[in-house]
Amino acid sequence: MLTIRLLRTGKKHQPSYKVVVADKKNPPKGGKFVEEVGFFNPKTKERVFKKERIIYWLGVGAQASDTLHNLLVSEKIINEPKRKIIFTKKEVVVEEVKPEPKAEATTEETTPAEPTTEETPAETPEA
Repeated sequence: MLTIRLLRTGKKHQPSYKVVVADKKNPPKGGKFVEEVGFFNPKTKERVFKKERIIYWLGVGAQASDTLHNLLVSEKIINEPKRKIIFTKKEVVVEEVKPEPKAEATTEETTPAEPTTEETPAETPEA
């Protein structure tokens, strides 16, 4: 499945994005994308989109990412409502190591098990 997504380019703290058509399963790094259909610079608010190519790829069945979908709606390339994007921070789970209780305390809490009887192999008479 193809997606139309943003590919980040530029230096640290100077982001700019290429708008590319790429396979959904593989990231578009290193120029491995089908076609470049525009670019977006959030610092200068410069946006350039190839409208005909974007409409073509959407007509063929490509899906736009949520952020790009909202950019295309604001540029009036597509007539759909904006998608709600919710950013959630991943919580880091820190597990605390609890000291195990003393061995005496665990034996008192458990019920005594039935005494085990070891079975000796039956002796066979020698002929």
